[in-house]
Amino acid sequence: MRIISLNAWGGAEWPELSRWLPGCDADVLFLQEVIRAPQPVPEWLMYKDPYRTLDQRGDLMADVSARLPGHQPYFAPAARGPLADATGKAFTTEHGLGAWVDRNLAVTGVAQSALYGRYRRDGWGDEPVPRALQGLRVCDPSSGQDVHVVNLHGLRDPSGKGDTPERDVQCAQLCNFIEHFWDGTSALVVMGDFNLLPDSATFSALKAMGLRDLISEYGITDTRTKLYTKPGRFADYAFVSAGVTVTSFSAPDHPVLSDHRPLILDIVP
Repeated sequence: MRIISLNAWGGAEWPELSRWLPGCDADVLFLQEVIRAPQPVPEWLMYKDPYRTLDQRGDLMADVSARLPGHQPYFAPAARGPLADATGKAFTTEHGLGAWVDRNLAVTGVAQSALYGRYRRDGWGDEPVPRALQGLRVCDPSSGQDVHVVNLHGLRDPSGKGDTPERDVQCAQLCNFIEHFWDGTSALVVMGDFNLLPDSATFSALKAMGLRDLISEYGITDTRTKLYTKPGRFADYAFVSAGVTVTSFSAPDHPVLSDHRPLILDIVP
């Protein structure tokens, strides 16, 4: 089973991402920073806050789904707010997590929860903007094996990626979600943009649950692309439960799909 995780950056690099998607060969694709539009919107919109201005696909969820017609789509919203077109006209959109599962696999369980805060329905607001958690239980009908997969996007803090009281709350939410979602015996994969440094207390908590940190295990020291110019190259991580056989794990720097690299994981549950 191939599981891929990527912070899609709102689809800012859509031309390259759109070419890559059909051939990525993902059984399960996780994306973070996904925009979903409740109503028709222009193809491109803009997000602006005191720290940055970003081009965004107006409905990245629909764009990716169109490029992956053989996959089942799932969306987990964290917040709803306006994005503007080139004239300044605002359109309502949602920001959250997207997952796509090959139609040959059976999705036998779906769970969503808050990673931090509650769904914010009235605008992006001040940091920290709420974050969501997304879990799927996937069964391979040919083998009968279950795999529990969890997608997350950790809190952004303009001051850095160190541990904070808010990130302590986030850690507790993540561990609680895993304890209730995972049966403790079948394969578990947790992937996403954690927005944390490798020495975070979150990783000690996950290791205490019996999970393996593949970024550390495979000696990966950079999960960002050339589009990210700040110091500190860690953001994205992958964890698997003890019984999972990893046949391949990588964070390729090409093609450039975002300011994050994709994490590409091949496993035998």
